[in-house]
Amino acid sequence: MLSLIEKIRSGHLWEFPGGVHPPENKSQSQSSKIARSSIADELIIPIKQHIGKKGDVIVRVGDKVLKGQALTQYNSSLSLPVHAATSGEVIAIEPRPSCHPSAIPEMSIVIKADHQDTWISHQGVPDYTQCNPEQLLDIIRQAGISGLGGAGFPTARKLQSGLGRVEILIINAAECEPYITADDTLMREYADEIMQGIEILKHILKPKLTVIGVEDNKPEAIEALNKAGADHDVVIRAVPTKYPSGASKQLIKILTNKEIPSNGYSADIGMTMFNVGSAFAVKRAVIDGEPLIERVITLTGKSIKSAKNYWVPIGTPVAHLLKQGEFTPTKKQAVIIGGPMMGFALPQIEAPLTKISNCVLAPGKREISFDDHEMACIRCGQCAEVCPASLLPQQMLWYSKDQDLDKLEEYNLKDCIECGACAYVCPSNIPLVQYYRQSKAEIKTRNAEQEAAERAKVRFEQRKERLERDKLEREQKYKQAADKRRSQMKTADGGDAIAAAIERVKQQKAEGPKSAVAAAIARAKAKQAQVQPSETAEPDNSEMRKLREQRKQEARARKAQQSQADGDSDTDAKAGSKTDAVAAAIARAKAKKEQLAASANGSANSETTNADANDDKSAKHDAIKAAVERAKAKKAAQASATTNATAGTTDSETDSKKSAVAAAIARAKARKAEQASASNTESDTGEPEPSDDPKKAAVAAAIARAKARKAEQASANNTKSETGEPALSD
Repeated sequence: MLSLIEKIRSGHLWEFPGGVHPPENKSQSQSSKIARSSIADELIIPIKQHIGKKGDVIVRVGDKVLKGQALTQYNSSLSLPVHAATSGEVIAIEPRPSCHPSAIPEMSIVIKADHQDTWISHQGVPDYTQCNPEQLLDIIRQAGISGLGGAGFPTARKLQSGLGRVEILIINAAECEPYITADDTLMREYADEIMQGIEILKHILKPKLTVIGVEDNKPEAIEALNKAGADHDVVIRAVPTKYPSGASKQLIKILTNKEIPSNGYSADIGMTMFNVGSAFAVKRAVIDGEPLIERVITLTGKSIKSAKNYWVPIGTPVAHLLKQGEFTPTKKQAVIIGGPMMGFALPQIEAPLTKISNCVLAPGKREISFDDHEMACIRCGQCAEVCPASLLPQQMLWYSKDQDLDKLEEYNLKDCIECGACAYVCPSNIPLVQYYRQSKAEIKTRNAEQEAAERAKVRFEQRKERLERDKLEREQKYKQAADKRRSQMKTADGGDAIAAAIERVKQQKAEGPKSAVAAAIARAKAKQAQVQPSETAEPDNSEMRKLREQRKQEARARKAQQSQADGDSDTDAKAGSKTDAVAAAIARAKAKKEQLAASANGSANSETTNADANDDKSAKHDAIKAAVERAKAKKAAQASATTNATAGTTDSETDSKKSAVAAAIARAKARKAEQASASNTESDTGEPEPSDDPKKAAVAAAIARAKARKAEQASANNTKSETGEPALSD
């Protein structure tokens, strides 16, 4: 069984599905050799003319530049520099209309040509075999070479991705698009230089086989290549003319029967492909040292009198090239960049030609119709039959109109090569490719937004992790510093002062405001207990309340008696009763003083033994009893005096009441004295504070004096009432 390489060498070819055979119309521009376009007064050079990133501008307005001088420099592998296509002055760096279906303005460098066309000093590498692949890749990258077949992918990056992976190198010379003959004339006139460029690519990639695929409608080009490649290990294959055999996936299918996987590249299956114009540009860059500043562009169409191929400087306005071809526009004239199948109508002819521009087509009124109106799809299915990618154009059209991007991705819209075969055969004149391009742009925008959101999310998460990590590091740092200070304080003070302080703070927080209030209340109660006598020393006031009630009743009775009494009084009896009352009060005061003295003696002797305390207690009881007996004797004397002064039944009742009152007072005083002596005895058993005993004695003395004064006043009142009351008759 023959291997794939052997089959290819033997001339075996395969077919791809679908495809169409539109009118070629190549003869209009094939009859003459490549002409050189004149230099326009102004060249508009877009900064970005390739797939990837734009370079950094290294010139300023007013700078003088030479032909071949770099205007930008690349900053990544997907970035390429652009060069001045002629000598002159930079007059502007600003957005200008681009060579795009929308003519959207793009940042461009505008050069005013001096028409001297002075080259910058440049030098190539004639013996490129002495250079390693990295050196050659750098030369190709600095020359700004990108794919000239229409894709515009950086050639150096494509070569770099194929290092060590490529077994078959394919040179695309099919040029299947109608009207375009740029590659055809280039092969006929520059076959030797193309072969040199192919040898440089072979030196870099080191493939096992190199194949050139040319459509069989270019016999002169095939003959020139066979002649130039006689001494080179290159296989030249004439492939059947069928559109779009020049597409990379379809040409690989024809030559190798291999298919590039979806979302994959040709290098994934061990192959890589370059346009024949790219091979020529590589030769100019490596051997001649010339950057990519011009290319062959086909100027054709019925509206062009001088249709031919031109060497056109990059940045030349389309209007300038049309003028050279003696452009005679018709009513509603359209100018197409590219071919009639994959090209687009240019809104402004002042837009510049770029590295990927290969044709300017100005068709006549009957050549290409632009007045066909779109009609409803009749579901004929012809679009699916001619699709070279085996897609379902009808389904994708409906999803494009509905803007169902998910369904479009499910139906592999990305695999559409936009060849236009479906639109070419559509009987309803539906511009299918336009719908697909718009949907692709929407999907690209959505995916870019999603990627940006994902990147933002990743950055946010990374920032969050970084902040958390910094926080942990700070906490660890503070902890280490605190531990260090703690150890130093332990060494210096012999204790952990910080820990103790923290513990106190925690305890205070744990106790809270309630604990503080409780402590304050406890302190207040303690102070109050120190100042006031204990609860056991407080007197029983129940007898005093009864006594007060009796006094109130007696007072009311006296007032009633006084209102009925006679105004005369017995002066001698009154004087006697006053004397007795004073004597009684003096006796009571002396008894109280003795009690206070006994209390003071008990406080002073608090440190004596229990036997002494019992003796003091018995002495106090004796003193109290003596005072009570004296009080009773005085009251008895008062009662007898009262009996002598009065003669009726009312007087005897009053004397009995007074005697009861006096007895109650005596009992109350006796109880009070006993309570005071009991509290003094209890305080003797403890250890009272020396500063509190004199205070208690002073308070007790003051209370005794007050009570004595009250008793004197009561006696005086009683005496007055006794002397003023009339004697009742029998």
